[in-house]
Amino acid sequence: MSLWSLVSESFLGTVGDVLPIVSIVFGMQYFVLRRPVPNLKRVLLGFVYVTIGLSLFLVGLEEALFPLGELMARQLTDPQFIHGLAHQTGDVLRWQDYQWVYLFAFAIGFSTTIAEPALLAVAIKASEVSGGTVSVGGLRVAVALGVAVGITLGVFRIITGTPLHYYIIAGYLLVIVQTFFAPRSIIALAYDSGGVTTSTVTVPIVAALGLGLASTVPGRSAVLDGFGLIAFASLFPIIAVMAYAQLSRWRALRLERRLQKDNDG
Repeated sequence: MSLWSLVSESFLGTVGDVLPIVSIVFGMQYFVLRRPVPNLKRVLLGFVYVTIGLSLFLVGLEEALFPLGELMARQLTDPQFIHGLAHQTGDVLRWQDYQWVYLFAFAIGFSTTIAEPALLAVAIKASEVSGGTVSVGGLRVAVALGVAVGITLGVFRIITGTPLHYYIIAGYLLVIVQTFFAPRSIIALAYDSGGVTTSTVTVPIVAALGLGLASTVPGRSAVLDGFGLIAFASLFPIIAVMAYAQLSRWRALRLERRLQKDNDG
C-alpha cells in the first residue's frame, strides 16, 4: 500500500473517530447550554489540526515505531547475537543471558516517558498548584524511573514465562501499603501518574517491544506473553512517585532535626 493510501485511510478513520466527540461538544453547547461556541472558527480549525495530526501520527506508528520496536526485540534476542557474546552455539539460553534486552527495556522506558507530552503537562500543573513543592523535573524523573523499572521487570516476566498476575497483585499490594504512609498531598498525583505514562509515545514502542520479545523468545506466545508491559508501565510509576514523596519527606525531616539539634547545641 502506498504512503498516500495509508494517509488517506488513516485520515478517514480518524474523522470517524473524532466526529462523535465533535457532535457531543457542539450538541451540549447548542441544545443543553443554548449558547454559541466562543471563537467558533478557531475551534473548528483546532479540530482540523487534531484530525490531521492524529492521522499522521497513526501512520507514523504503523510505519516506524511498531516495526522499530519489534526489530530491536528480534535483534537483541537473536540466539546468534547472544551466543556470540558469551556462549557456544547450542547452549540453552537462560534469563541471565538477556542482559542487553533488560538494558534496552530500561533505557527505552525511561526515555519515552521523559518525552511523553502528557506527563510534562501534568508535571507543570502539579508544580503550579503545589507552589513549587512538587518540582517538574523531579516528578518526571520519578515517573520515568518507575516506567523503566516496570518495563524491565515486564521483560523479565516475558523471558521467564512467569504468570503476569503474580507481579500485578504484588505491585498493587505495595501500592496499598504505600498509600497509608505517603504524604496525602501526593497520593492522588501518584495514581494519576500511572495513567499519563500510557499515552502517545510510550504505548506504541512498549507494545511493540513486548510483542517482538514474545515472538522471538523460545517457548513464548505473542498472544499469551506479548501483552502486559503497559500494565507494568502504569503500575510502577505510582510506586515510584509515592516513594519519591516519602524519600523527600524523610530528607526534609532529617534536615529539620539536624538544624534543631545544631540550634540546641
